[in-house]
Amino acid sequence: MKFRVLEPGCMSYEEARELQTQVAAARRRGAIPDTLILLVHPPTVTVSRRADPSHLVASASEFAELGIHVVDTDRGGDVTYHGPGQLVGYPILDLNAPPHKRDLRHYMSQIEEVLIRALTRFEIRSERMTGHTGVWAGLDAEKPQKIAAIGIRVSRWVTHHGFALNVCPRLDHFDTIVPCGIHELGVTSMRELLDR
Repeated sequence: MKFRVLEPGCMSYEEARELQTQVAAARRRGAIPDTLILLVHPPTVTVSRRADPSHLVASASEFAELGIHVVDTDRGGDVTYHGPGQLVGYPILDLNAPPHKRDLRHYMSQIEEVLIRALTRFEIRSERMTGHTGVWAGLDAEKPQKIAAIGIRVSRWVTHHGFALNVCPRLDHFDTIVPCGIHELGVTSMRELLDR
């Protein structure tokens, strides 16, 4: 199976959305193989169409002071933060083509599995959490913490958007939102868990 990886470096959310659109169109035509875009965004809060406006905790002026850009998105989910120190992956896959399945739950589960396995290589124990998308650390603790968020969009069975793995982002930037609309749980990073 052919597969390619693009690594454009640090790119604004809007530029990355345009890149995804171009790559997805080429994938749909069969002009390119499945592609994974790996990048970093400058500080950005993304708001889905179904997001609860109250999940934006900071005011417009506070976001501006912190240098956080707020942008609407067409992916699923709620409100999410992206920024330096976070690895963002946008898989552009044709789920019509083998070995994939036209099954969104399976696709989301596969993204979670890849992240769990990657974290295991760093001796970080992470898991899925029933009722919540993404990858979580400390499920046996009183307050589990999300280490990777997932939000996707699928158009004619070609995937867009993807995951954000917290490697070493500024965790205080997450205080400006209710991440993924989940009030009662926290957010962590690889740096926090490894203390290095």
